[in-house]
Amino acid sequence: MSNIKAALNIEEIRYVNNPDGPTLGYSAASGVKILEQDGLYFKDLSRDGQLDPYEDWRLSPVERAKDLASKMTTEQIAGLMLYSRHQAVPAASGGWFSATYGGKSFEESGVKPWELTDEQLHFLAQDHVRHILVTTVESPETAAKWNNRVQAFAEGHGLGIPANNSSDPRHGSDSSSEFNAGSGGAISMWPETLGLAATFEPEVTRRFGEIASKEYRALGLSTALSPQIDIATDPRWFRFNGTFGEDSALAADMARAYVDGFQTSEGEREILEGWGYDSVNAMVKHWPGGGSGEGGRDAHFGCGKYAVYPGNNFGEHLIPFTEGAFKLSGKTGKASAVMPYYTISTNQDTVNGENVGNSYNAWLIGDLLRDQYGYDGVVCTDWMITADESPAKDSFLSGKPWGVEELTVGERHYKLLMAGVDQFGGNNEIGPVLEAYEIGVREHGEDWMRQRFEQSAVRLLVNMFRLGLFENPYLDPDTSARVVGNAEFMREGYEAQLKSVVLLKNKNAVLPLKAGKKVYIPKRYTPAGTDWFGNQTPEKLEYPVSLELVSRYFTVTDQPDEADFGLVFIASPKSGFGYSQEDAEQGGNGYVPISLQYRTYTAKHAREVSLAGDPRPEDVLNRSYQGKSVTPQNTTDLDAVLDTRKAMKGKPVIVSMLLSNPAVVNEFESEADAIVADFGVQAQVIMEILTGSAEPSGLLPMQMPAHMRTVEEQLEDVAHDMECHVDTDGNTYGFGFGLNWGGVIEDERTRKYRKR
Repeated sequence: MSNIKAALNIEEIRYVNNPDGPTLGYSAASGVKILEQDGLYFKDLSRDGQLDPYEDWRLSPVERAKDLASKMTTEQIAGLMLYSRHQAVPAASGGWFSATYGGKSFEESGVKPWELTDEQLHFLAQDHVRHILVTTVESPETAAKWNNRVQAFAEGHGLGIPANNSSDPRHGSDSSSEFNAGSGGAISMWPETLGLAATFEPEVTRRFGEIASKEYRALGLSTALSPQIDIATDPRWFRFNGTFGEDSALAADMARAYVDGFQTSEGEREILEGWGYDSVNAMVKHWPGGGSGEGGRDAHFGCGKYAVYPGNNFGEHLIPFTEGAFKLSGKTGKASAVMPYYTISTNQDTVNGENVGNSYNAWLIGDLLRDQYGYDGVVCTDWMITADESPAKDSFLSGKPWGVEELTVGERHYKLLMAGVDQFGGNNEIGPVLEAYEIGVREHGEDWMRQRFEQSAVRLLVNMFRLGLFENPYLDPDTSARVVGNAEFMREGYEAQLKSVVLLKNKNAVLPLKAGKKVYIPKRYTPAGTDWFGNQTPEKLEYPVSLELVSRYFTVTDQPDEADFGLVFIASPKSGFGYSQEDAEQGGNGYVPISLQYRTYTAKHAREVSLAGDPRPEDVLNRSYQGKSVTPQNTTDLDAVLDTRKAMKGKPVIVSMLLSNPAVVNEFESEADAIVADFGVQAQVIMEILTGSAEPSGLLPMQMPAHMRTVEEQLEDVAHDMECHVDTDGNTYGFGFGLNWGGVIEDERTRKYRKR
């Protein structure tokens, strides 16, 4: 055919242009041919010489998905239900994201960074995996070439089903993104999710989604494992920074804007009903809300498996889903996928009385999500919930089969299927899914179980057909390089960062500062520790910001006596995850406080008996930490503020505070002349605010507690229930508070969202 041309790149991708229809892209090496019918062209993905309904782009995604599901083997459907473990491009040589190329490390192999690893080749061919979670990528060009390798390989196997590649959030401006997993490539930089919330402008979040989706598609990513729309009703939760804050109304509006931005294609980019070539499936998380872990502990760890509801406020946690992500303003209607959280929503299942992880709970998934709220999209578990638990209660790498620890891995998969789940996060192996199928056949018969498998297959395939992946999953690396992180996208992200900064204090209008003034910045100490994955991190004493950058705005000196003002960079107190192996080894129950203050904290006002616990003999029923103490890892941040105050001898001290959680600022607020809070921005943004090049407009998306007693006494499932800090200027650091150069901000945003 004269309109088929070979691309001049190493992937050997060929294209066919349809008049008034999609451009088809296929690999010359895949064995796929082009069929012509009625003057139109179609990909013969099944390689049978016939135009099957699933190959006919004129049909609806649902019609195509049903046809393809009916043709798939049980093994192929089982593979479609898998969602791979984290994949770095290229693969690391060691650690959690490591893999090999021909049995060798990347460095030893000499292969190009976009080649497929041994693991990827195996799970694509043998386990029929078609959903891949991508972490770091070397560059947009590398990502595009890797995507083309994956798609060509997938296209040449079985029924030619393309890969649905995905990512955790990757647009953050600093290293506080979720586990530092989504990163790499010169992508545009935006505020963290909590920073987007601090703008109190859903339009900013909608625009972020529109831009981010274009960059995702240019990287070969068609599903976003975001947004995280849990309301963070416990201030100690270490995933607070990934949320839109504690307020359900603000979170619902932000969730709707985010998903609309990601999922909507417009104009010639639209295929059908808002879906198209710019669309990215949004997998909202975490149903039914994971922000109420007892004591602020998180369910990534065995110590934090229980969500509790002492305020009987379970229903409010559903609002960002039911009123936000499931009620979009755009044509796509609702988020295309949902991820339940690891937690056991303690004593909420009044139908079956089960206290099991949320994905395993038939009431939460089948009765509530599916039946009551009519959700018919994909439900995908969080990662590693079917794997066996580790003896360590503070291990991030442990399996998380909370509440079903006694079941086999195959039985866990079966229970998930019966609850209404479609997909298993972090699973590369087909075996346990096939075992679950056989259990279902014994329980319900072959026909019933086959129908159940096809039901999930259709949901999964629809999300791929709507994006045009079956017609052309391939990328032009040069185009990807131009799209990802282009100047306009960078500019808009930077402007959003500026809008996210919150001015908490400005005594005697010390800000803005005149450019060129002399500034003293103390070094910041970070003790040795471990990262999310248990890797050792070294002790550091270093400047917390690039002095070269600062020198563009101010004159930098290391002598406080010479400086006009001091500038101290600190972060939220970091005291761990609420568990101490040392305490357990010394005869305690292992449970310790999570502190939001910088000095050593003793939990005098904690519960004497926990609300939830594990009744198994090898675990802990009463998880109380009353009377125990903890010292945050970064207690020296407080020292830096106080020492700088003394060294400046009455000259102004400015504190720049990176907030990943609410913090007790009472320990230093009176010693600071100005406090600027951010949730993850470029350092240049802070300089622009300090010099008045931009006026602060952000608002607190959460309360700042007056002290730790109010933190202990607040109810884990209830928002806005703490005593807030009142500063020396008489301002209350409550939800919706922020200053601009004129004083306390009162505008349409505060009138709409601030609690009265």
